[in-house]
Amino acid sequence: MVSLGEPILRVDKINKTYPGVKALCDVDFDLHTGEVRALLGKNGAGKSTLVKILSGATLPDSGTIYLNGHPTAFNSPSSAFAAGVSTVYQEMSLIRGLTVAENILLGRWPRQHRLGVQVIDQKATLEQARAALDMLGVALDMREIVGRLSVPEQQIVEIAKALSFHPKVLILDEPTSALPQAEVDHLLALVRRLAETGMAIIYVSHRLQEIPRVADSLTVLRDGHLMGTIPVKEGSPERIASMMIGSEWARLELEHSEVGKDVRLSVRHLSRRRHLNDVSFDLHAGEVLGLAGLLGSGRTELLRAIFGIGPFDSGEIYVEGELTPRPTPTLMKSKGLGLTPEDRKAEGLVLMLSVDDNLTMSCPERISWHQLILTRKKREIARLMVEALSISTTSLETQARSLSGGNQQKLVIGKWLNSNVKILLMDEPMRGIDIQAKEQVYKVVRNLAKQGIGIIFVSSEIEEVLTVSDRIIILNQGCIIAEMPANQANLEQVLALAMQENVTQ
Repeated sequence: MVSLGEPILRVDKINKTYPGVKALCDVDFDLHTGEVRALLGKNGAGKSTLVKILSGATLPDSGTIYLNGHPTAFNSPSSAFAAGVSTVYQEMSLIRGLTVAENILLGRWPRQHRLGVQVIDQKATLEQARAALDMLGVALDMREIVGRLSVPEQQIVEIAKALSFHPKVLILDEPTSALPQAEVDHLLALVRRLAETGMAIIYVSHRLQEIPRVADSLTVLRDGHLMGTIPVKEGSPERIASMMIGSEWARLELEHSEVGKDVRLSVRHLSRRRHLNDVSFDLHAGEVLGLAGLLGSGRTELLRAIFGIGPFDSGEIYVEGELTPRPTPTLMKSKGLGLTPEDRKAEGLVLMLSVDDNLTMSCPERISWHQLILTRKKREIARLMVEALSISTTSLETQARSLSGGNQQKLVIGKWLNSNVKILLMDEPMRGIDIQAKEQVYKVVRNLAKQGIGIIFVSSEIEEVLTVSDRIIILNQGCIIAEMPANQANLEQVLALAMQENVTQ
């Protein structure tokens, strides 16, 4: 039940500037006891900066935070914890080799004296950790090693750790980003249960479908500015989209070549429980097909299923008209497919290897003779790709980890081009690269399409999808709910469709 009295937390005219970026500009809002406030905005809107300020991880340049009506300043995360503000970040901070109980009370283990030596009081540790889990209504083995738990169970431990500080305000930063749908439902129920105990909660999420189920109100940030706070029942998808986007977006004009008639890839009735539902589409030669949708809509699962990394329960995949009943990465690569993964550092590159090694690891047959690597041939092939993609590197022997994000992404693309791909699946290719590098990658993508390569392009930024694509399909809860030419798509309309709640499964 939301309290209508004095707000427990008040943010007043908070400002934060980083070199060249105004991250927050005069942001303010009130949060009451028992209220769940959704904090929304596109990437770069200022959500993470505000969370860091409220959690004590960084200091504002100006402005005041009031807790229980009293001005306060959080100089560190420990000072925020002590004041009654706990934060659960998207990236979990658990020690995998310690037990559930030890993680919940990490660094704050009760102690006792034995034979003149101070040791951890295991009994008290178990009791206090169990009390935190009891707040969630969850039963876990307190002595289980955290590294053996499932991701949803680890998320529960992370939240229990925050609750062990007995917070008045709990901040949840993308708490469902790594959870399957069944566990998402459970977590949302837990959040509502905590709110009913009187806890005030700030809930940050890109999964906008969750917001009506968990929040009482929502606050939208855009480019560091407060766009407003409204009751969640007044937040229609169209209204939220308008608040998040405004009218400032202008489509970057890129040269689009004519899409070929040949069908490179056909997906028919592809389904995977809780992730994909009867997905069908065609990809043509020279076409960039954009997949628009929110986090959790099934975009990544679709690409991984096509490439043979992720499973699917039913459906058919055809490559140039030929059915591929049991795809594997090796088989799909042999058929001319490539995948630039969402996490290029962990899955797309070997960071300790050189530029030329990374660019040629996908085509060993082109650089070897009787299992011997021909160094001169390897460097020639790598040099040609460096020139073709304008990869900025001091040497072919430079380690991939030394390159900028944009040049690392070009390495991933170049690696697949050296294997003569006909179909390129691109999952979040613009993540973590600057604006100038993005425009370079846009042009690379469009040039590949001009050469006849069929491309499926996935991005959390719908503007990027509309900019680079010829055609888009919109995924929502694993279903294709709309398809349209990219040049006829309206950004606000696409975001509203992606946020739509009632999708037939």
